Amino acid sequence: MSNDWQKTVIAALNESRSAELAAIAQYMNHHYEARGLDSVGVKDIFRKQAIEEMQHAELLAERVTALGGIPTLKSAQVRRGGTVQEMLRVDVELERRAVARYKEQIKLCEELGDSTTRRLLEDILMDEEAHAGYHASLIE
Repeated sequence: MSNDWQKTVIAALNESRSAELAAIAQYMNHHYEARGLDSVGVKDIFRKQAIEEMQHAELLAERVTALGGIPTLKSAQVRRGGTVQEMLRVDVELERRAVARYKEQIKLCEELGDSTTRRLLEDILMDEEAHAGYHASLIE
């Protein structure tokens, strides 16, 4: 049975997993739906991002399980963009929210003394910061 700190961490990890599941769907939809000259090359970026988010979702699920929890299957809300530029804008927002969420969760893990989860979240945070910066550079 999980301790109180483990339940708190499991809830936080499942929140992030839900967001990662939404990110997978959002990026794959953008991959399928991107049209026009602006979509050349970007479609592959959307697909690659979806795969990276799948890896994050898997890592989070493995940690939830290790802590005695059950990984969520529920996805957060998926947003759609119309043009490639709109898709990139909603993706930047998605990544910026992920960065903020992971920073909060890293702080929580520090306070709870869970260095294993903290390190996992720091690794994922690096990816999310790179995604946010890259997407922002594409719409500048």
